[in-house]
Amino acid sequence: MQKLCAMIGKILEKLHIAELNMMQQEAVEAILRTKDDVLVLSPTGTGKTLSYLLPLAELLDSSSDELQAVVLVPGRELALQSATVMRDMGCGLRAMSLYGGRPTMDEHRQLREVKPHIVFATPGRLNDHLDKGNLSGEGVKYLVIDEFDKCLEMGFQAEMSAATAKLTRVERRMLLSATRAAEIPRFVNMGRTRMVEFLDDDEQVSSRVHIYIVRSRQKDKLPSLQQLLLQLGEGSSIVFLNYRESVERTDAFLRSCGFSTSAFHGGMEQKQREDALYKFSNGSANVMVSTDLASRGLDIPDIENIIHYHLPESEEGYIHRVGRTARWDKSGRAFFILGPDEQLPGYVDAVVEDFELLPQSGQPAPPRMATVYIGKGKKDKISKGDIVGFLCKKGGLDSSEIGRIDVKDRYAYAAVSREKLQQVLRQTQGEKIKGIKTLCELVK
Repeated sequence: MQKLCAMIGKILEKLHIAELNMMQQEAVEAILRTKDDVLVLSPTGTGKTLSYLLPLAELLDSSSDELQAVVLVPGRELALQSATVMRDMGCGLRAMSLYGGRPTMDEHRQLREVKPHIVFATPGRLNDHLDKGNLSGEGVKYLVIDEFDKCLEMGFQAEMSAATAKLTRVERRMLLSATRAAEIPRFVNMGRTRMVEFLDDDEQVSSRVHIYIVRSRQKDKLPSLQQLLLQLGEGSSIVFLNYRESVERTDAFLRSCGFSTSAFHGGMEQKQREDALYKFSNGSANVMVSTDLASRGLDIPDIENIIHYHLPESEEGYIHRVGRTARWDKSGRAFFILGPDEQLPGYVDAVVEDFELLPQSGQPAPPRMATVYIGKGKKDKISKGDIVGFLCKKGGLDSSEIGRIDVKDRYAYAAVSREKLQQVLRQTQGEKIKGIKTLCELVK
């Protein structure tokens, strides 16, 4: 127990987390102190990813080259995000994300290089690798299904059934969900199950979220959205719409008005989606314009405002949208922009206030940060520390003026103070990082 506490304490320190919440404590205890399968039911934003990754860091053998744990997820964003959390934990375990939208052969080559102990995979892509022999399930003792309800909702039942049938040596199963599934299908093969439940049936959304109605006199609600965002200032906001074309139109309108935005929907290329998420999460864009793709599986801290430009298509959709704000112990706001013929959905069970739009003029508040692309990465033996040194020494920045840094195989992204952006671009032009000449440019 002493070793475990020391190990978890060290990881939490790296992640800048003071302590685990009650759900996480109970989940860690259930996974580590019993041999049972574990079902975790807890609202969006309560830290379910860490609740299973922390105990897996203790249970997996970092000295082995075998794949030992598989985490099934409903989409690529959650796969990428979870693998990033695993790497940031710095516990010696190798992780990889596997998902559609990129060649299977590229992943296969990477699998041979990385030899992951844990993979975060969408069901179809996992089946693909298992069927081709790119992955062996022989050493897999732990199966996690994250956002279990979303996986079923998206029609992955047959693919999940096929994947779990190929993992014949699984000893423990962990299911995580923000809502109650009607039933757990037989193919999951749950044994004696320990429940870790923190859902409050009496609380539809967090009491820390304040709900407002914004009245639009016109059927086209774009002018009202513009006015609302100007009034909200530099706060971080997600604008939810129901259609990809509407996202494109709304994003183009807001950009033409001077807002710094990130558009996000399922029709975008993987790289575009990653860039959009990165810019929004590191503070280089104040506004994300998105379909409900952004309502689940994304862990972006400090989102202050949720704006329903289009009404949610269901109560569950509403709950998950609003779950993006007021995460952990923070508070947040949700706004319904209602056109002349629209009414607040009957399923909204909350005290709702009218929000008065005031005449606004001037330019939108600029974001605090800007994202720069650096043309060297892991394959060039470049680390986050190297990039901090490069930006400080060559770019003239103080470490406090550097935000999130992500190092990919062949390039890196870094958030820098927007006020110092031009200085950084000017002073790093033609400069070297670790003796290698590199490119440093703005990500637009």
